[in-house]
Order: sequence, then structure tokens, then C-alpha cells
Amino acid sequence: MGVGKSDKESRIEIALVGNPNVGKSTIFNQLTGLNQSVGNWPGKTVEIARGTLVFRGIRIDVVDLPGIYSLSAYSEEEVVARDYLLSGHPHVVVNVVDAMALERNLYLTLQLMEMGVKLVVALNFVEDAKGKGIAIDINSLSRELGVPVVAVNAISGSGIAELVDLAIGSISSAPPKRLKYGKEVEKKISEISSAIKTTDFGIPANLDPEWVAIKLMEGDPVVQDRFPKLAYLKSRINAVKNELEMIHGEEPSIVIASERYSAIQRIIKSSSVMHASPVGTRSERIEALLSHHVFGYLILLLVLGGTFFSIFAIGGWVSGIIEENFGLLAGFIQDLFVSLGIGPSISSLVIDGILFGVMAAVSIVISYIFLFYLILSMLEDTGYLPRAAFLLDSLMHKLGLHGKAFIPMLLGYGCSVPACISCRIMETWKERVILGALVVMIPCSARSVIILGVAAQYLGFLAAVGIYLLDILVVMAIGRLLFKAMPGESVGLIMEMPRIRLFKPWLVLKKTWVKTKDFLYIGLPLIVAGSAIIEALRILGLLDQVILALAPFTSGLLGLPVAAGISMIFGILRKEMALVMLATYANTLDFSLLMSPVQMAVFTIFMVLYVPCVATIATLVKEYRAKWTVFIVVLNLVVATLVAVAARIILGLIF
Repeated sequence: MGVGKSDKESRIEIALVGNPNVGKSTIFNQLTGLNQSVGNWPGKTVEIARGTLVFRGIRIDVVDLPGIYSLSAYSEEEVVARDYLLSGHPHVVVNVVDAMALERNLYLTLQLMEMGVKLVVALNFVEDAKGKGIAIDINSLSRELGVPVVAVNAISGSGIAELVDLAIGSISSAPPKRLKYGKEVEKKISEISSAIKTTDFGIPANLDPEWVAIKLMEGDPVVQDRFPKLAYLKSRINAVKNELEMIHGEEPSIVIASERYSAIQRIIKSSSVMHASPVGTRSERIEALLSHHVFGYLILLLVLGGTFFSIFAIGGWVSGIIEENFGLLAGFIQDLFVSLGIGPSISSLVIDGILFGVMAAVSIVISYIFLFYLILSMLEDTGYLPRAAFLLDSLMHKLGLHGKAFIPMLLGYGCSVPACISCRIMETWKERVILGALVVMIPCSARSVIILGVAAQYLGFLAAVGIYLLDILVVMAIGRLLFKAMPGESVGLIMEMPRIRLFKPWLVLKKTWVKTKDFLYIGLPLIVAGSAIIEALRILGLLDQVILALAPFTSGLLGLPVAAGISMIFGILRKEMALVMLATYANTLDFSLLMSPVQMAVFTIFMVLYVPCVATIATLVKEYRAKWTVFIVVLNLVVATLVAVAARIILGLIF
């Protein structure tokens, strides 16, 4: 479809496709300016992201597809990407390729050519390849593939304008012809595609019969299920596959994969030259140290320990400054209201309700949430997270998972919502369910506020660390039980190690703001509104009735003050509201006046393991459907209650 002059005709769609961690999402941000989360670890993009730009008067919709290694439909990401490409929506596909890993990346390129899509190759990391002694002739690569190729720098934006120009120009040209394979393979492809052309099997006109033939020879289950009329050719297809297997001694899928790699080797030989690379570069030595079987673990402990200690120390200090200044502001407003003759009820609603809620929300965001996401963004962009996943692979296997599960779990310390979404990087449904159940038990930044505001503040730093460690033990125990109880098998860790690189401060700050602003836009209004509602109910004398209804559970079973019921109510809405609403209800920020040390410990443990917030529950429904969401929520409540009751009994005996 060409680009015409009318508004309808001048709107085109470009799809970005490529392996994980090749810079697709960074190019997406360069093109659209949208805040697509970009991370230096494989599988970062787990759903389709969309954005728009206007280039030379043409309105362009850009779609960032999940990072995939092939179009074989073995993973959810591959199915999503392939279904979108087959829908016929994109006018042109931009295949982002890592210049340092041409052999692996071009496998996907050849599959895209087999599909018959209009294609442009964006060659990223060309400068890095040169540093490794790899020189690539762009013109030769383009000539060998038969598609336009342009060198880009995703981070600096170099080559992006030329890329868009080539993409627009490719729309009016014919799709590239796929590369030819061995004589026997081509003969079999021709036999099946000819049979497909002669009969109406319900295959859309935009699908190349040769691509369908290749998929049938590979035994692709999705194609077979989507076009059931092809069952008419089943005996013929089986005969072709058997003949090919007799000739090569391998299954047709392996034979075709080998043919692709043979073609790739020819392309690389003609278009790239490997010079002597520097021996033992500084980045390589750092990468080896970070993955070392001894020093790697020591560095991991330092990184994790430093992260949480920084949040404890800096967050507590900043929170104290904010509370002190808001206290001065509250005193000023109080005196102003008295001088204006405003009654105590309105004064209390404004100061103890609205102003107190604003103070609590701002204190949480600046002191803890922003700081956590700042550190997490640094770790993402440097490429350290996959190395941590590699080091923790053996530990995760004890939970029936593998090292990649560490990434959603670490995200869980920030927010449970992206942690739940990122569980998609697990290969099997069993692993996804287990990981989904575990990440919502990880103390997110909002739950960490409770740990810091109660345990660390009144029981000491070691008590707070102890609760974090207890949570880890509980998560490991539940993971092990779920692994034993649920049917199915787990798979091993297969994960690309991205290069270690320095993070870009402006990118880190941008990503931190993107992750933090959701709380400001959603959480702050809820906290302020909730604080005002609590104060209004208190003024009207209705709040005590609600709290007393929960007394048999809060006071009778858990041994907590009756007032703790307010935390359980609002904790479902937003976890950070649990502490704020309790402080509002008790009209004090000094929780030692409300709870004994044992009660503080039990309260903190229960709230850390308590059911996830509404936003997380909504995400669980989207990712796991209602049945498994109910299972995960009930599991959280049961585990939180059992662990809290056990803590009450044990701590009661000790203290």
C-alpha cells in the first residue's frame, strides 16, 4: 500500500521486530517519544507497545513487538508477534539486528523474509562491533539479503531518520524474495505450496503459500490448527516430510533450520570481516568478575545490601525532613484557621485529613519509591540483572523455577504490578503461576514503607532486616510446596547475557519518573481522599463501628489493637495507605503509643504478606484469569494469617 496525499492514505504502520535486548524499545522511544520502559535484560517487552510520530507530513503508527528469537510459535511472545505480523496491519517491518550477533539475529530475518513481509533491517551496535574487531559492509549485507539495511545507534538516535525514510520507501516496493535453500528442500516446498495454490483452504491472500508450506513441513501446530482444511493434505505432507527425513537423516524442522544457518553463514562470509579483537578488554574482565562463582555472589550481596541500606538510610533521612516541614506548615494553617474563626471540625478535616494525606504520600514517593526505582533503573541499564539471574539459577530451581525468575522478584520489591506482568518471561504455565503467587508476597515499595515506618523505626534496623529475611523464607517454602503440588515440569535457564555498559543518567531519570509518576497520579489522590474519608468518618462517629466489626480477627486472632482493622481495609486499596490511614485514625505518627513491640512485629509481618492491592489483583485477573487470581489472593491471606499467628505465639513466649 503506497503513501498517498489524503489523511487516510498518508497514515502508515511500522512494526519493530527483533531479538530481545537489541535496542527495539530504545528505537521506539527515539521515534515516538513515548515512555516505553527500556531495560538492558532479555524479554523486557512482553506485550505490544504503540506510539505515533509525524515524519515529513506522514503520520506513522509505530508498534514495538515482543523480543523474540524466531517465529516458530514456541513461546507466548513468538505467538503474539507472529499473529500480529500475519494480520496484515503493518505496512512495513523494521527488523532490529545486533551487529555483534549477526548469526543469531539473521535467523529471525530469514524467517521474516519467508513470510513475505516488506522489510527493512536496522543494524544496531555497529560501533560496539567495531570495538570487538567486527567490520560489517552495510551495502554488501543489503545486497546479500535483498532488503534495505541501515546502521543506527539506538541510544544517540544516529541513523533513525534514514531508517524511517527507507521504511516509507519500502512500502511502494515489492516484498523481498526469500533466500533459496538446498535442492531437495526447495523441491518439497514447491510440491506442498503448489498443492495449496490449487485448492481453497481458507488461507488469507496475504499469506505466501511457500511460507505456509515451510510451516507445515516444520510441523507448526498453530498453522495446522488455524487452517483445519489443510488436514486434507495431511497424508501428502507426511509423505514429503518422510522423504526429506530419509534423505538428510533428520526431522524436516531441523533440516530447514540447518538450511537457514547455512544461508546465514554465506551472508556473513560475504558481508563481514573479523579482525583481531583486543584481548581481555576492561568490560570483558568486569563481566567475568560479575559472573564469577565466588566474587559474583559477593558482589550480588553487596549490590542487594547496598540497595536496601541506601533506601533505609537516605529514605529515612528524607522522610524526617519532609515530616518536619509539613509539621511547620500544619502549625501555620492551624493558627490561620483559629484567627479566621474556622471551627475545629473543618480544621481537623483539612489538616488531619487532607494535609496529612498529602504529607504521607509525598514522603513515601520521594523517600522510598523514587529512590528504589532509581537504583533499579541503574541496574537494568548496566545489564547487571541477567548476571544476578544467572548466579541465582540454582537457588531458583529449588522453587521449581530458574534464574530468570529473579528479575520479576526483584521488580516485586518496587511494585507488584510490573512484577506480575514480567512473569510472562517464564516458559511454562506452571512456572508462571508459581512465580505469580510468589511475587505478590514480595514486599513492594509500599509494603517496605510499613517495614521501615514500623519495624525499622521502633524495633531497629536488624528487626526490619529480619522481616525481609522471614519473607524470603516464606516465599521459598511456598514456592517449594507449589512446585511439588502442581503438575507439569520446569525448564532450564536459557538467557542471553547483554553487554555491561554505563547507564545514561538522563535515561535512568526518565525511566525512574515513568515508574514513579503512576503512584503520583493514582496513589496520591487515593491516599488524600482516603485520609479525608477517614477523618470525616471519625468526626461523624461512624469509623469505630467499621473497625469493631473486624475486631474478632484483628484483636482476637492476631492480638493487634482494634484500630489495626483500618489498615486491613485500606491496605487492599493501596498498601502504602495501610500505615497512613492507621496514623490518621489514631491521630498520631508515634506507633509506639498504639502497639507494643510484639504487636508491631506481628502487624508488620501480616501486612507484608497480606492480600495484594486492587491494582495488583486487576493485573492478576488479566494475566491469570479469575480462577487463579482467587487462588493467589486466598493463598496470600492464609499464609499471612498463619505466619502472623505463629509470630504472635513465638514472640509472646520470648518477650
